[in-house]
Amino acid sequence: MHILSFTDFEGMVEELFELAERLKAGGAKGDELRNRSLAMIFEKASTRTRVSFEVAMTQLGGHAIYLSPREMQMGRGESIADTARTLSRYVDAVLIRARRHEDVEEFARHAEVPVINGLTELEHPCQALSDFFTMRELRGELSGLKLAYVGDGNNVCHSLMLGSAMLGMRFSCASPEGYEPRQEVVRKALELAERSGASIEVLHSPEQAVEGADFVYTDVWVSMGQEDEEQERLRRFRSFQLNSELLRHAPEAKVMHCLPAKRGLEITDEVMDGSASVVWQQAENRLHVQKAILLKLLA
Repeated sequence: MHILSFTDFEGMVEELFELAERLKAGGAKGDELRNRSLAMIFEKASTRTRVSFEVAMTQLGGHAIYLSPREMQMGRGESIADTARTLSRYVDAVLIRARRHEDVEEFARHAEVPVINGLTELEHPCQALSDFFTMRELRGELSGLKLAYVGDGNNVCHSLMLGSAMLGMRFSCASPEGYEPRQEVVRKALELAERSGASIEVLHSPEQAVEGADFVYTDVWVSMGQEDEEQERLRRFRSFQLNSELLRHAPEAKVMHCLPAKRGLEITDEVMDGSASVVWQQAENRLHVQKAILLKLLA
């Protein structure tokens, strides 16, 4: 079983939430993953994903191995398929943060152990699952709640959209023209929404998107690998900042950000450090939810 997209959590979301809740309350013995190993391949920089997965494995009695492409034969021309076949003989699961989603899919096709998407340009499923866990902690039942996402229609937006569609939530995304979420992801979310009773909308007005929201979410405007687009993106996204003025349209909303944040750009200090912010609760919950994912896959 692989976790490459948020849709791979279908049928087990509530089970993972309940497990994460128990783990957060101190319900782990510390030897659940004894003698189990997780290989972690990172083609891009990471703070929260790397540390939370590594600490999760340690606290559950297992072992995590950090692998940089610069230190692997894969970075010198060995095929993805051969690397997957080899690592499958050594470790019990592989976490990959990759530049291309297709590379993670190819790795999973040839791996004989579970493969976890630790972020690609298309999705960030583990981040989104822990975000929904945070929302559940704060508001209880997720069905019917409104999540508004303001900013770039990127990997985090995609996973949040798919998750909202699966969980029966109301999802509104506001992005500048030309920076909307991918159409194939929107189509998939609309299909899922038909079954769950969710609603999905893609807008160009931040004010309209956040109206009546229970949670307002943002992310960086310039992701890793987009540095050459920085000046144009900063110009186009200027009116999409998550600030106190925008929050007047959602006075009861909690504020979320997956981090790292570019303070003063997509979010102001006043909002990120304000009473509505649950950013640090989000960050902490990465650890507990990722423990639950690892136990589901390896225990």
